[in-house]
Amino acid sequence: MPDIALTTLIVLCLAAAAAGWIDAVVGGGGLLLLPALLLGLPHVPAAQVLGTNKAVAIVGTSGAAVTYVRKAPVKVGTALRIGLAALAGSMAGAFFAAGISSEVLRPVIMVVLLAVAAFVMLRPSFGKDTGDGTRQRITRARTVTAIVLVGGGIGFYDGLFGPGTGTFLVLALTAVLHLDLVTASATAKIVNVCTNAGALAMFAHQGSVLWQLAALMAVFNLAGGLIGARMALRKGSEFVRGVLLVVVFSLVAKLAFDQWTA
Repeated sequence: MPDIALTTLIVLCLAAAAAGWIDAVVGGGGLLLLPALLLGLPHVPAAQVLGTNKAVAIVGTSGAAVTYVRKAPVKVGTALRIGLAALAGSMAGAFFAAGISSEVLRPVIMVVLLAVAAFVMLRPSFGKDTGDGTRQRITRARTVTAIVLVGGGIGFYDGLFGPGTGTFLVLALTAVLHLDLVTASATAKIVNVCTNAGALAMFAHQGSVLWQLAALMAVFNLAGGLIGARMALRKGSEFVRGVLLVVVFSLVAKLAFDQWTA
């Protein structure tokens, strides 16, 4: 592990905890964790920063997934099938990433996110649990659509570009499978574990993980993830909806800033 000032180490651990909380509630913790690592480790190669980020994130995501599975009505088999499709999609996206300009993608993603935010605000019922159990009846057609479009499509986006993948998963799972936002967030955590595992395996194989730093930050990320999952379960879909809008607008702001400074 490189020499890191105590102050920097504390900030990184706090960022890991906050990112774990955000990820557990609605996804998008990478918006905080990755920039924190890049700022805190300016002289570390980008590949090691990315690998360390995955090693930290997978711990918190796994902890949140276990918490959700124990207390939320999650169909684990469906989530794993979507996760495997996402894993394959992310590998395909990574293959094509070199030929795609992020400057072209950013405006498109910003427009999509703003449209999503407008839809969520104008449709207060979106992602709410109706209480009659209808959101839990998942047809075979919807399952296949989720595997192909949500798993393969968002997985491809994750490998190609990446920012906001967890948030897109929650939104897409809510729309395609008619899940409430809490169950969609729970399902997204399982999918995220699959994609993070594939990426981490590749980074580990390349020797691009700072394991000591990752282990320390992972403890805080796990704590944040467990707290976030329990808060989402306790407070329900309305709470998740509010956090979702904050994360969406934060992501738009980050992409706009990146586009402006590119």
